[in-house]
Amino acid sequence: MADKFFMQGLSMGISEEMRRDPKVFFMGEDIRASVYGAAAGIYDEFGDDRVLNTPLSENGFFGAAVGAAAVGMRPVVETLTSFMWVGMDQLVSQAAKMRYMFGGQATLPVVYRAVMYYGGGSAAHHSDRSYPVFMNIGGLKVVTPATPADAKGLMKTAIRDDNPVIIFEDGTLLGTRGDVPDDPDFTVPFGVANILRAGTDVTVVAIAGSVPHALAAAEDMAKEGVSVEVVDPRTLVPLDKDTILNSVGKTGRLVVADPAAKVCSAASEIMSIVGEEAFWDLQAPMQKVASKQVHIPFSPALEPFVYPTKDGIIEAIKKTMN
Repeated sequence: MADKFFMQGLSMGISEEMRRDPKVFFMGEDIRASVYGAAAGIYDEFGDDRVLNTPLSENGFFGAAVGAAAVGMRPVVETLTSFMWVGMDQLVSQAAKMRYMFGGQATLPVVYRAVMYYGGGSAAHHSDRSYPVFMNIGGLKVVTPATPADAKGLMKTAIRDDNPVIIFEDGTLLGTRGDVPDDPDFTVPFGVANILRAGTDVTVVAIAGSVPHALAAAEDMAKEGVSVEVVDPRTLVPLDKDTILNSVGKTGRLVVADPAAKVCSAASEIMSIVGEEAFWDLQAPMQKVASKQVHIPFSPALEPFVYPTKDGIIEAIKKTMN
C-alpha cells in the first residue's frame, strides 16, 4: 500500500496497463503536457507513439478511438465531461451501438475519461456532471470512482474490458488521499458496491463527490445516536442493486446523495429500484439529496447552493428518522 492522491491512482492505473499491454495507448488534448494532471510522467515513459496529442475536435478523436478499438487497439481517451456533447454522435451512434449492430463481430475496448470540474467557478459550460445521460444509453458502462484505490482499480478494469467504458472522474476528489495497492494486478470489479461504513438505522447511497459528505454526515449523526450505513455504488452501469437492497432491508430507510442534477438522475434510478423491489422494507419515505435543476452559476457566492452538502444529507437523514 502507498498513500496516494486520487489523481495519482488514475495515473497508476493507466501506466500499469500500458506496461502490461502494448495495445493500450493514451490520447487527448495537450495530454503530453498533462494539463489535467493524471497524465503526469506517462509521456516521458511511453513517448510519441503511445501518448498522442489530439486536435480540439472531440467528434474527430472520439471517433478515431472507436476505429482504433475496432481493429484491436485499446485506446484511453482523456476529455472533460462538458466536452463530451461535441462528440456525442461518435459516443452514442458508434461506440455504444457498434458491437450490437455488427452482431458481436466487433469489440470496442475503448475508455473515455470524463473529468468533472465543478464547484470552482467554471460556470455553466464547464461544470457538467453528465453520467445520468449515459446511463440511459445501452452499450456503455458508466463508472464513478470515489477513492484513490478505486480510481486505480476501476481504471485497470475499464482498460481490460472489451466494451466501451466511460469513467467519470469527480474533480472535487482529485486532491483527496488514501491507500492505493502497489500490486500491478490489483483491480476492482464492475458491479460491486463498496460499503464504506456499516450502520443499522439509515442507508445513504453516495455517488462520486458526495461520498466524503456522506461519510462526514454519518460521523456527525453517530454523535446523536444514529447509525448510518454509507454505500458507494462505484459503478452505475452495471449497478450492484443487491447490495443496496440488502442494506435498505436492514435499515428500512434510504437517502441518496448525487452531485448530478436531481431530475432523471442516478439517484432517481436507485430510488426507483428500491421502490419497486423493497417497498415493504421501507419505514419512511426515501430522500434525494442532489444538485438543483439549474445551470451552474459563475458566482462564487451562488454556486455552492447548487450541490449536495454534508448538512443537506444530515437534514435528509433526520427526515427519514422522523
